[in-house]
Amino acid sequence: MSRFERIERKLERKITKPEKVFKTDEDRKVCSEVFDKSTLLTLYDLANRGVIDTVNGPVSTGKEANIFRAYKSDNIIALKIYRIATSDFRTMWQYISGDPRFTGTKKDHRHIVYTWAKKEFRNLEKAAEVRVYAPKPFVVLNNVLVMQFIGDKKGNAAPLMKDSPPENPEKVLDLLLKFIKKLYVNAELVHADISEYNVLMFNDKPILIDWGQAVTIEHPMAESFLERDVRNILRYFRDKLRISVPDEKEALRKIRGEKVGS
Repeated sequence: MSRFERIERKLERKITKPEKVFKTDEDRKVCSEVFDKSTLLTLYDLANRGVIDTVNGPVSTGKEANIFRAYKSDNIIALKIYRIATSDFRTMWQYISGDPRFTGTKKDHRHIVYTWAKKEFRNLEKAAEVRVYAPKPFVVLNNVLVMQFIGDKKGNAAPLMKDSPPENPEKVLDLLLKFIKKLYVNAELVHADISEYNVLMFNDKPILIDWGQAVTIEHPMAESFLERDVRNILRYFRDKLRISVPDEKEALRKIRGEKVGS
């Protein structure tokens, strides 16, 4: 029996068997793409380090990453596993190549995905430093990011804002614009993908997710990304929730610290 086969057998006790979680042929195809040999070895390493005890079912699936519930003792945590086979490497590279924190990254698929996971971890740390609501990061290893699970104690994940509009939209919009400013001014960071699809609603508070694409303000596209973030969030609250929103140019001036109305 090879070393990998021995590891695979040990992991069977820690990872819910795929056939119990993934019901359709398409789901099983996703499973085989997510739990490839290198990812299983990474999970084994995390288990040996005591970071996780068991891995359970999926919370969400995407083209580039899947999020799973995991457990450490009685605590639910989230595993974000980036899929090396199907990630959009060219798009990832655009966000990595202009970021001074990751100069020297090798331009091959595996290293790009590993860097992307590390980038999301670093961005989540910066968000926590400036008190922007986001999942707390714990550990990153290769293509696996371990972070806070946003949801209830039963393992039900918090819904996306697009599926669960805020009860107090004016308050949430104001908070999101403040988050964008905190990131820009205090963390020198731009999320670069804020929309109703990347905000969770938990106890009527907005939690920003999907931080892999966030860039420092030195990135050549940072200002364009900032404008897109503001435009997306204002559009959602204006067009979908039908509330009065600030003028986009005035909102951007306020975020950048420019004199409003000039």
